[in-house]
Amino acid sequence: MDLKNFASAQQYFSRRSFVRSAGIASAAIAAMPAFASGGIQQAAPAAPDAAAAGRQRGAGGGRAAMPADMVRIGSNENPLGPSAVSLEAINTAAKKGGRYDSEYSTAMTKAISDQFQLKPGYVRIYPGSGGPLDLALYSNIGPDKALVLGDPSYEQGYRAAQTMKAKYIQVPLDKKTYKYDVKAMLAAHTNPGAYYIVNPNNPTGTITPKEDIVWLVNNKPAGSVVIVDEAYHHFSNEESVIDLVAADKDIIVLRTFSKIYGMAGIRAGFAFGRPDLLAKFETVTVNNRQIGSISLTSAAAAAAALNDPQLVPLRRKINRDTLDNTLAFLQKNNIPFIPGAQANMFMIDCKRPGGEIKNAMMAQKVAIGRVWPIYPTMVRVTVGTPDEMAKFNTAIVKVLNAPSLPASAHLDYDIPNELHRGYSA
Repeated sequence: MDLKNFASAQQYFSRRSFVRSAGIASAAIAAMPAFASGGIQQAAPAAPDAAAAGRQRGAGGGRAAMPADMVRIGSNENPLGPSAVSLEAINTAAKKGGRYDSEYSTAMTKAISDQFQLKPGYVRIYPGSGGPLDLALYSNIGPDKALVLGDPSYEQGYRAAQTMKAKYIQVPLDKKTYKYDVKAMLAAHTNPGAYYIVNPNNPTGTITPKEDIVWLVNNKPAGSVVIVDEAYHHFSNEESVIDLVAADKDIIVLRTFSKIYGMAGIRAGFAFGRPDLLAKFETVTVNNRQIGSISLTSAAAAAAALNDPQLVPLRRKINRDTLDNTLAFLQKNNIPFIPGAQANMFMIDCKRPGGEIKNAMMAQKVAIGRVWPIYPTMVRVTVGTPDEMAKFNTAIVKVLNAPSLPASAHLDYDIPNELHRGYSA
């Protein structure tokens, strides 16, 4: 099936077909006790204007409801949502939801094990990759075991260090390529508990070549572990490091279905590692399998997606084409950005405080990503649909060309992102 037919058939859902498909997924999820008790809510009506939004926020002490027409390109979500095969799998599996069932989780584990030729015991499945990422970090760092990570990087790394009262050393990315500087990371501490690498990196979207990670694994101190977060790896053409797991190296790799597979709200992910490294998760909590139990519908959706050979390459192309078009527009309009993005995100340099730009864009009903302290004038932007990116282009030019930004530009809407939403990516 070519890209045009694929997109028209399933991937670029019309509003009607998307709502219908989302209804199937919502019905399946709502039928499960764990999700039902979590209080799935309908979106509240949007505030009609900025003043009303401010009054709502002030009166309730919280955030205002998000307008229905807000362009959400700040949370690294995939606007395509789950694929047709995953939605069909959810619908089928949900009919068995009244019973405990391992059929789909077994199929999910087998599909990924076969894909990477992993022996039994080298894969664990979870609802998303955020939970096992914490377990991987918690089980290898502590007051006497430091964490070495990049800067900027996904914040879950240093937050885990704070939780475990571990020293953490943030090593700036390479200034030219924005890849992880693995030699500087090795020199940062004589004997850390773990090194954390996000590849492609969040927030820059840039890639660290596999040979650099292999070098770090081969040259690190004995007893330490390299934790590689491959949440965005499917968007890249770079080779994975999961084969290092199969080779019994001191490495743990995390994967998620939240990104290219479009299942951020459905929750499915993997932890890959030697059985002894995965067994260390039990030192954090002896019942991590229970608290990390994946739902029948999530496992079914994940297994179906893994067995669809067209899904990843087609979605990678859709993302790449939209990203390239957006970066070409930025370049034409002299808006600098970090080069080399190989994910569904990129960073632009606004030449003024990034938080101000984020707020001003919110006033234009375009929600972009957050700011990292090391790059105070940069903001992260998620790749949305072509229509969403066209609205972004219009808004960013308007905001950056404004002689000044109004102090009242900040509208504190409740927009969940991949870090602050009750569960991690």
